[in-house]
Amino acid sequence: MKIRLFHEQDAEQIAQLFHDTVREINIREYSSNQVKAWAPDNIHFRNWAKVCSERLTYVADDQGVIAGFGELELSGHIDCFYCHKNYQRMGIGSQIYRAIETKARELGMNRLYTEASITAKPFFLHMGFEIIREQQVERRGESFVNYSMEKFLKNAV
Repeated sequence: MKIRLFHEQDAEQIAQLFHDTVREINIREYSSNQVKAWAPDNIHFRNWAKVCSERLTYVADDQGVIAGFGELELSGHIDCFYCHKNYQRMGIGSQIYRAIETKARELGMNRLYTEASITAKPFFLHMGFEIIREQQVERRGESFVNYSMEKFLKNAV
């Protein structure tokens, strides 16, 4: 498994990974209507190549198969962070997260923050994040619970 920065040709796999993960993994904590609003049938509802290129997007590359990805914005915000449905609980997320935190420290960031789903909350807690608050967000007419979370980086370079 190689953790590397996003390449434009990764966009199609990332779009499919996002869709499949939300529809097949997040369905455990969210309703069918919620996951359909979160990951609509049109997997290109977002310009994945453009957005991933504008951020520090790290991918886990398993010999050409994208096993996961995470997006770091220069503000310290971690936006999309997903592991492929077939690569759950294999340490992929931890590897991607370590790459993100290392880059954040290199850039002198002292805080990372995210909005974690019910599904992702235990992972981010394990990575040292704290819950700021539970919140309700809306996507395409559906309301969701997620968690505003943050982690302060000690000894940022």
